[in-house]
Amino acid sequence: MKEIVETLVAQGLQTLAAHGVLTLPESIRYTVERTRDPSHGDFACNAAMVLGKVAGMAPRAFAEKLIAALPASAQLAKVEIAGPGFINFTLVAGHQFAIVKTIHEKQAAFARPNVGNGAKVLIEFVSANPTGPMHVGHGRGAAYGSALANVLAATGFTVEREYYINDAGRQADVLAVSLWLRYLELLGEKVAIPSRAYPSPYVIDNAKKMLAEHGEKFKRPYADLIRDIPADSNEDGDAAKIVKEKHLDALIERTKQLLGDDYRTMQDCGLNEQLGAIKATLDKLNVKFDRWYSERTLVQNGAVESTLNRLRDKDAIYEKDGALWLKTEAYGDEKDRVLVKKDGALTYFTPDIAYHLDKLDRGYDLLIDVWGADHHGYIARMRAAIEQLSGKGKQFHVALIQFVTLSSGRMGKRSGNFVTLNDLIDEAGADATRFFYLTRSPEQHLEFDIELARSQSKDNPVYYIQYAHARICSVFRTAVEKGLSYDAALGLNEIGKLDHPKAADVAVRLSQYPEMLAVAARNEAPHMLTHYLNDLATDFHSWYNDDKVLVDDAIARNTRMVLCAAARIVLADGLAMLGVSAPEQM
Repeated sequence: MKEIVETLVAQGLQTLAAHGVLTLPESIRYTVERTRDPSHGDFACNAAMVLGKVAGMAPRAFAEKLIAALPASAQLAKVEIAGPGFINFTLVAGHQFAIVKTIHEKQAAFARPNVGNGAKVLIEFVSANPTGPMHVGHGRGAAYGSALANVLAATGFTVEREYYINDAGRQADVLAVSLWLRYLELLGEKVAIPSRAYPSPYVIDNAKKMLAEHGEKFKRPYADLIRDIPADSNEDGDAAKIVKEKHLDALIERTKQLLGDDYRTMQDCGLNEQLGAIKATLDKLNVKFDRWYSERTLVQNGAVESTLNRLRDKDAIYEKDGALWLKTEAYGDEKDRVLVKKDGALTYFTPDIAYHLDKLDRGYDLLIDVWGADHHGYIARMRAAIEQLSGKGKQFHVALIQFVTLSSGRMGKRSGNFVTLNDLIDEAGADATRFFYLTRSPEQHLEFDIELARSQSKDNPVYYIQYAHARICSVFRTAVEKGLSYDAALGLNEIGKLDHPKAADVAVRLSQYPEMLAVAARNEAPHMLTHYLNDLATDFHSWYNDDKVLVDDAIARNTRMVLCAAARIVLADGLAMLGVSAPEQM
């Protein structure tokens, strides 16, 4: 119905322009919105407030002319001026039920507003280092990225989902050394685990698997590894951290020397095991990717060196103190950033630039990255690099995911001394985990209430919404059991006879679904879906409890059943976009 009002207003403005009342600007930014107070009609428009000055008249005077220029419409009951110049539209009685017919005709396709117009979008999310299990923070980014991709795909964007595998950086070397030391330990060597190594039980489990698969292939004397290696430190503080890092870096280089060609094979044992565990966890959470992109490919195909050359061609880099720097301060960053250290080693930033340049070279119109909140300072430098390389800095969006804390968390299962995402899914269930992650916008901190997520009550929003869907399915099963006919054509034909005010509330809420999806897409805010579905479930339960559906009267029964069927379509579609199931029985 909103589109009807928008069309009438647009036609009225064209009529005024044709009669010389005003010259329409190229970009007109008035709005048509639902009124909050039903006494003010169904929709309100601020066109007179926005364009009155353009026409050289007071907003109320312009509003009068615009109302007079509106085309005749059988769907309008009343149009009035309110306040300083708002125009309120009241639609004819029963108009709200027209959406029920539309939903039955088009099914979920009725809610596919073309916001993206086919624009190609790449969403890169999760991208957790394959060096250990995923934690609860990773899960929030996974739920957000997956749901956002679904919302964008439903609103006219061409969407691809990508996971960037950090398998070429120092963290992969740290995993390799951690794994190898545990492997040697299993073979009877007395080893000292570096203070900066990965000490968790999963490393030992991976070492056992590597030993079972490869036997003693990677065995080397521990004495050869540790000989002349700088000492480790058990102290705290910045100075001790430097000592620890030097010790670990020396172990990495020595490990590569001792293992030679076997180093990569051994390292891959750990990376592949952890990546497999990550994929299994994401699968449990119903998170899918179109592509798993390996960082190694950037090095192997020369993308990093090519990126540095392109930056040189753009005069975007310079040498200072023996290092290679990127000019980022002039583009909004706090300071310029190092790309290549004076020892020739690349910083983490350099392959990341190459990766984003590769994304743009693949022809995407919009890049959306989902990062942890601790990466806030990384945004400006990456946008600066993209802008200098391609002039497309504004086509780079970042969603920062704030931290997650657990409340009421009597966890029955924990992995080591932290709660993994896998643990949380096992405790709360995949549906509740995804839904609860999406109940707040990503930039807000989230307290995950495990007890509430496990509860089967109306206080649990995902249970409440799923129960609404299951309840509707039960209506149709019960009708069959009682021998009551369901005639959708009859119900739709007589839908105007639905006179219960709470039935009208359900219909109005259904009509808001396409509008809500459009706003969610434009604002990259899939959490809006959780609130909308909760409101729809509330409206439905309230009506259902007040107005019996399966009555003997055929017209009353079928009009109510077609409204139920429309609500079921929207509930199922909305839950699917969130990656949550829509059970038929609960």
